[in-house]
Amino acid sequence: MNILETILEFLNHDMRTPVSYQSFSISWFHYLALTIAIICSVIAIKKLKNASDQEVKRFLLGFSILLLSFEAYKQLIFSYQQNWNYPWYIFPFQFCSTPMYVGLIAGLTNNVKVRQACINFLGTFGLFAGTAVMLYPNDVFITTIGINIQTMIHHGSMMVVGMALLASKVKLTSRSILSATLIFTILVSIAIGLNYIHNTYIADGTFNMFFINPLFQNHLPVLSIIEPLVPHPVFVLIYIVGFAFVAYLMLLIRIGIQTVSLMIPPKAKLVKRSIS
Repeated sequence: MNILETILEFLNHDMRTPVSYQSFSISWFHYLALTIAIICSVIAIKKLKNASDQEVKRFLLGFSILLLSFEAYKQLIFSYQQNWNYPWYIFPFQFCSTPMYVGLIAGLTNNVKVRQACINFLGTFGLFAGTAVMLYPNDVFITTIGINIQTMIHHGSMMVVGMALLASKVKLTSRSILSATLIFTILVSIAIGLNYIHNTYIADGTFNMFFINPLFQNHLPVLSIIEPLVPHPVFVLIYIVGFAFVAYLMLLIRIGIQTVSLMIPPKAKLVKRSIS
């Protein structure tokens, strides 16, 4: 056994598959991960509240490097478990994989419009996806300790970054959902292309990027009911619009909080009025 396999064998140790919302002795892993994500969100919100553009870029670059590093481990460990026969179902281009690429672009580009569109995506689509998994993570838990840690860091970071961006001074309005949806549509189009390439030229194992490969049934709530009832192109359009609607709700929460905060007089003014 070489050094790499020794390391991978160590990282391949098993645990009882975590579950959520049971007693602490059973669900401690989920409770711990969720608590850490909430604490990190508070810290990140304070850090980015008055951050400069360069500080936001460095923050997003660090976020992407963290996720890409753990993704590399995930690819290695799953391949190792399959005796180095690549399991195509883990190809890193699911919806929840894309924030690490979008964050990398936002952290590297000097194009203001592109960076703003990426930030809009991370603060809406990315926030929704990360928070949904952190609140209901049972589908992502397995018996491998390292993968459970990886998935909580991955989705927890999406939640942290999304909240921090919504709380920052980065300009976000109701129209921001348009550029965010454009980014999402581009990613969906790439997923469609990847599904087609695999179906046509590889056809090895399960390959279902964004869970919209017509060869496999969609299992997502609501969408799994709609898919059999409409043609596939119509289903993809509904898929995009549906996710855009939920992402827009994330944006409305931020706009609502911002509106309320603007209606509250600053503390200094309150003190001055009370003295007068």
